[in-house]
Amino acid sequence: MTLVDTSSLIHLLRRKGDPLIKKRVSSLIAVDLAAICPMIVTELYMGASTKEDKDDVGALCSLLHHLEIHNNVWKVAYKLASACRNKGTPVPGSDLLIAACAFYHNVNIDSEDHHFNVLLTYKSLL
Repeated sequence: MTLVDTSSLIHLLRRKGDPLIKKRVSSLIAVDLAAICPMIVTELYMGASTKEDKDDVGALCSLLHHLEIHNNVWKVAYKLASACRNKGTPVPGSDLLIAACAFYHNVNIDSEDHHFNVLLTYKSLL
């Protein structure tokens, strides 16, 4: 299973999205190995400005597995936030939460956002 970050999913949703990223994400969906979490859904809807965009987001989300964000995921996020603070590497809270969700559920992350490269280096600290 792979948690597909907003930064990858937007390529799939855009007509002019990167074809390689589209193919990678489409392949995960085709073999039923793509997942999202509530934070990713929230980010997708934040970018959906028209009814058509919102319908596309809803249709896409219906194809994906949904990983929960519960108290244990938040605890992982707190540890990640602390590690980032201690190492002097600021990361947006939404990315911390998404990475914490992936780490807790023990799934891979597909992302085009460089913050996840940083967060992956902290996984061993948890």
